[in-house]
Amino acid sequence: MATLRIIFFVTLLAAYALAAPAPAKIKKRSFKVPRHINAPVHRRGLNGGAAVRKVFNKYNLKGGFIAQSKTGEFTPLRINAANSTANGTGTVAANPGDNAALFLSPVDIGGQTVNLDFDSGSSDLWVFSTDLPKQATVGHGIYDKAKSTSFKEMTGAQWQISYGDGSGAAGTVGTDAVTIGGVTVQNQAVELANVVSRSFAQDTNTDGLVGLAFSNLNTVNDGTKKTPQKTFFDNVMKDLDMPVFTADLDPDGTGVYEFGKIDATKFQGEMAWIPVNASTGFWQFPSAKFAIGGKVVDNPTASQAIADTGTSLLLVDQNVADAYYSQVKGAQNNAQVGGYIYPCSATLPDMSVAIGDTYMAKIPGNQITFATVDKANTTCFGGVQGNMGAGLQIFGDTMFKAQFVAFNGGNQSLGFGEKPPVA
Repeated sequence: MATLRIIFFVTLLAAYALAAPAPAKIKKRSFKVPRHINAPVHRRGLNGGAAVRKVFNKYNLKGGFIAQSKTGEFTPLRINAANSTANGTGTVAANPGDNAALFLSPVDIGGQTVNLDFDSGSSDLWVFSTDLPKQATVGHGIYDKAKSTSFKEMTGAQWQISYGDGSGAAGTVGTDAVTIGGVTVQNQAVELANVVSRSFAQDTNTDGLVGLAFSNLNTVNDGTKKTPQKTFFDNVMKDLDMPVFTADLDPDGTGVYEFGKIDATKFQGEMAWIPVNASTGFWQFPSAKFAIGGKVVDNPTASQAIADTGTSLLLVDQNVADAYYSQVKGAQNNAQVGGYIYPCSATLPDMSVAIGDTYMAKIPGNQITFATVDKANTTCFGGVQGNMGAGLQIFGDTMFKAQFVAFNGGNQSLGFGEKPPVA
């Protein structure tokens, strides 16, 4: 009888378990973020030489490749007393020229919206803040930690980025609620600039960056050792349908970043996947072949390449750029302008660059021109430029406009799909 009672009890428990509702699963999701034109700058037009200088400085390419995350010295903005007023406000020179940092996306930090550059070539989420002198914030959107109810100081934490031309920024670190595309990460590390170089202050095109490279590249430290903080993507990845974000850029540079989903309607055929070397902190891969007009050429001494949404140009090994423009009638490498120029009437051949060993990313010739050089619009500046032997290739917007690219943080790989041709 005791045995029968035990059997009955076990059966009853099993029936209850089957009838009871299962614990609710956290719904995974995806979200989109627009990438829009910084209109005041766009009206002035693009500047090819400035775009070349920007990428060289970002990666400290002069004299060889040094990662952006290195700690170095930079020259902070010095406020000229003659430019200050009694109430502490003042002015700095207007942006001295056209700049290539034109495309921004809205980010909410502690309830305050700023427009930031989504940058797969760095790993710091930093922003202009009220900790800066007022003279350094003229023309910028700024974050005020005092207006946030969720900000928490990270005691002793600091950060610094420095570039090859002596520009840079530095400051303190805290955590706050960061919302992108309607998705919020609580306690996201936010780096508050309290000092910037003059060139950063004068560049009113952006109020900071959202770094989307790997977290080991993050520059946060405690004064004695590195203490890298997770990027927004690293923090949100576990809650996404897929551990990816994609870049879908239009020919004019606008477009959409989508997190958690790969939209197969945005590209032709199958997506090609290539593993990356994440140990560098970058989305880095080999690129040892190129093609001009469909003719494939080996590049046995090729530099490694990086996929960088924060760079406007396609910066390739110098021999690759030289080979390409040898096929463009009237092209010349003009030191005064800062790169290869050619008659705007010239017909440009298609170009392809290797992504790993298995995929060639094609950029149609009609999408390679970056900007005009003269007021008459007769001379053009190429969106493909050489790295002057610097030892690194940077694949930026010139490539992204022709390729739909997925960044997979789960298995550390890049996916490429050719976009439909543009008429």
